[in-house]
Amino acid sequence: MKKSSIIFFERKFPSANMILIKDQLPILIDTGFGSDAKDTEQLIKEVGVSPEELHLIVNTHYHSDHVGGNFHLQKNYGVTIAAHKWEADLINSCDPEACSAEWLDQPVEPYRVDTKLSDNDEINTGSRTLKVLYTPGHTLGHISLYEPEEEILICGDLFHKNDIGWLNIFREGVTSIQRSIESLKRLSMLRIGQAYSGHGPRMENPLAAIDAARERFEKWLRMPEKVSWHACKRIFSFTLIIKNGLAKEEIDNYLLKCGWFQDFARYSFQLQPDEFIQILLDEMIRSGAASWYNNHLIAATPYQAPQKKWMNKNIKPKDWKPQDLLT
Repeated sequence: MKKSSIIFFERKFPSANMILIKDQLPILIDTGFGSDAKDTEQLIKEVGVSPEELHLIVNTHYHSDHVGGNFHLQKNYGVTIAAHKWEADLINSCDPEACSAEWLDQPVEPYRVDTKLSDNDEINTGSRTLKVLYTPGHTLGHISLYEPEEEILICGDLFHKNDIGWLNIFREGVTSIQRSIESLKRLSMLRIGQAYSGHGPRMENPLAAIDAARERFEKWLRMPEKVSWHACKRIFSFTLIIKNGLAKEEIDNYLLKCGWFQDFARYSFQLQPDEFIQILLDEMIRSGAASWYNNHLIAATPYQAPQKKWMNKNIKPKDWKPQDLLT
């Protein structure tokens, strides 16, 4: 019998990273953004796993950059999908709040969660057992996966090598900082040799990254405005990625129709939304998160521009039909 292997795919935005457990029962953890679904399929084929062989897809959480390939793999190959039970319920009921897609203005094609996961559940891959760890903060249904034999942690967007996941205080609650800290404390008690997160490179000193993340969250407790700035810049950067930039004359109207922008302007910064537009633009430029090019605002982080049909794709869970969730 061939020894199983853990294959890490570090991906460019708009897709999150993926991890493939290549074993008798192959498991794919997260599936990237919808516009990259064919790339997702090709990546796993190149390492010797065909999509129909996948035993299970596990989503660390339901944001569009982590679940976007679900539709393609489930519809075309009937792959079973697993996620935390709370997020599963929102997905399967086509709740308008599912994936925070409406609030974020991020397209997500319909999928169904077949297996509802809870804390301490175990996922068998054939020769390995992954333990499900409930690690809320980035979302209320965020999970991590731990493989104790080789001391491997898959931590989604709870923390990264040099960053932490942005916090959605309007959809996940203002105590998401405290929940993140508690989740990090739990993970810090584990023996971890290597860790893989949703963005950025593999972590070979994960406990140092956990300590740095915890220090940053604790700083945010003392300076809550930093939570909002971090989130605004991350969300708007992702918009610029999936739209491959926004023309200067489009920006005002676009931002004013976004739920996230309205909430942060009014409740985090106590400003009218139209007053917050230039402030946000100035901060995007000052921080290096974006730059102007040919009268378009462009995200600074490296990314793979979606195909044109994806740039104005507007499918959200409120548009899903129950029959869309059946394969």
